[in-house]
Amino acid sequence: MYEPIRTKSVHSTMADSTTDFPHRSREEELDIQLAGHLAALLAVTDELRATAPSEDLDAAADRLVAVVSRLRGGRAPARASASGGQAKVAALHQRAHALAGRALVVAASRADTAAAILAAERMDAHAAQAEPQELTGVS
Repeated sequence: MYEPIRTKSVHSTMADSTTDFPHRSREEELDIQLAGHLAALLAVTDELRATAPSEDLDAAADRLVAVVSRLRGGRAPARASASGGQAKVAALHQRAHALAGRALVVAASRADTAAAILAAERMDAHAAQAEPQELTGVS
């Protein structure tokens, strides 16, 4: 018949040494991912504020800072300074719309209602400001 395996499996030896590095839970990973998307959205929002200031963008930036700080355990996110360049406002709105969409997906997966509502509101605001053909892909 068959001879029994005399050496340990590579998979079992790898599974036995899981204490070598810290592991994060799914919730912690989603928190990190959501905070990253919202911080990127904050950077684009700051760029938009420098290019085309508005009270809506100021309020959105304050709300984004609050949510990112909550997700990062109280640490405030880095804020973008004005780049000095006059980037195309519609392109910035398009980028912000895409980032808000990514944040919405992660917030929904994480079941973070406050972050999901904020992301959805920002998607709507940026969709209204961007040119329709840029968001839908119609030329």
